[in-house]
Amino acid sequence: MSSLVEVARAAGVSVSTASRVLTGSSHPISAKTRARVIAVAEQLGYSPSALARALVSRSSRLLGVLVSDIVNPYFSVIARGVDDVASRAGYVTMLSNVDRRTATEINRVQTMRDYRAAGMIFAGSGYVDDPEAPELAKAVRQAQEQGIKVVSLTVRELGCPTITADSRTAAYDITDHLVSLGHRRIAFIEGPAGMIASQQRRDGFLACMRDADLAETAECHPGGFDYEAGHAATMRLIARPPLPDAILAANDEAAVGALSALRQAGIDVPGQISVAGMDDFRVAQFVGLTTVSLPLYEMGAMAARHIIDAPPGADNATTTVLSHRVIPRETTARRSTGSTHP
Repeated sequence: MSSLVEVARAAGVSVSTASRVLTGSSHPISAKTRARVIAVAEQLGYSPSALARALVSRSSRLLGVLVSDIVNPYFSVIARGVDDVASRAGYVTMLSNVDRRTATEINRVQTMRDYRAAGMIFAGSGYVDDPEAPELAKAVRQAQEQGIKVVSLTVRELGCPTITADSRTAAYDITDHLVSLGHRRIAFIEGPAGMIASQQRRDGFLACMRDADLAETAECHPGGFDYEAGHAATMRLIARPPLPDAILAANDEAAVGALSALRQAGIDVPGQISVAGMDDFRVAQFVGLTTVSLPLYEMGAMAARHIIDAPPGADNATTTVLSHRVIPRETTARRSTGSTHP
């Protein structure tokens, strides 16, 4: 493929003139010169870069997806929903890991502005009482003023549309399922400390236990959203008998960690204890994990459609909440009538 310099030389014009013609600049250039440059470019098979076109048109066909942890399957499902819609419309998805750091999110917003992205999707949760939240909201507002559409997939104060699932109600409903099986003493393995998503899931668990008059037997244990956190939290539970009737982890990966710890200790699941998670990752299906299915793919797909299809100026603070459903599987069973738990 020929370079811009070769096109300019063959057309007998400067490189800057050739660039203006081929990137669609409104700079005044005679129709004759414009036609000659285009004809030479076609003859030589030259194609201007997407970034060059973006710098002139002030927009690109790039969708940025900001995720908290790129290896977490929660975000891979969302990203697939985004990319399936984006690729069909001729857009490119850029996945960016922010490691649960607001400062990194602010930096990535600036990067998306530099690349004239068509839109940005915040897939990860923010923090409770985050001192950097106002600065992030300001960066988002500046991006919107530049014409970049922004969507959040969790409830955050970003001044943009939100497409999400109700994590608090989802945690309430999966807890209620455990209670309906006769479980009374339930241990909840929390998500990462300080995150809004962690607090929402913990609040849903505790609200259900209160409504079932089981507040005194509700246990909350530090954990995280990864396998290792669920495994470690469960090992601590095993070391301090008696075991609870059931364990609910803040997500499926932590629940699988809990399941592994119990099986390593020779504890029968669900004969002696039930285990459940949240999200319905693929791994949950393979290990028969009871969970609550969140519409992660649909959230990503809807966010992409909003960025591609919504008219300019349509960004506002509307919130769309998608439905979830409890998925009972083999890791939960009705509490044995012979249980010695209170």
